Amino acid sequence: MTPNPAYVEAMRQLVRDSKYPQLIGMTLSVLEFDRSRLDLELDARHTHGFGVVHGGIFAALIDSATWWSAYMRLPAMAGMVSVDLKLNYLKAMTGGRLRAEGRCLRSGRQISYAEATVHDETGDIVAHGTSTLMALPDKGLDVGMAKFLDECRPVPKRCVA
Repeated sequence: MTPNPAYVEAMRQLVRDSKYPQLIGMTLSVLEFDRSRLDLELDARHTHGFGVVHGGIFAALIDSATWWSAYMRLPAMAGMVSVDLKLNYLKAMTGGRLRAEGRCLRSGRQISYAEATVHDETGDIVAHGTSTLMALPDKGLDVGMAKFLDECRPVPKRCVA
């Protein structure tokens, strides 16, 4: 299966338009088979009373990066939900830029397993986590185009390249 570049861009736009990613300033920069990258520029809204970035920011990045890294292996009209999230905070942050890189380690018909590493702008690892994800048949999002180019042959009107 070959990802439809227009579909990938539609997913990136979906994240840009979604309320929670907007709230925290998270962007989906890379979406590929078994891989994703999210970026976030830290500012005062991400810190708690002690001036350190709240752990929920790292958790959101890890949850999202693992989810998106497994997403492209799903059938076109399947959705997915995280059923487990484990993470370790490795370095306190007060500002800067974060990059979360997700990698799907196992993609199954029903259960997938992925990891994500969050790096600061110098490349240091500041958090790491894993997630177990469950496929949800018939719970996918129809954005009006084929998810995979291979689907374009029988349904050309749904293909935008």
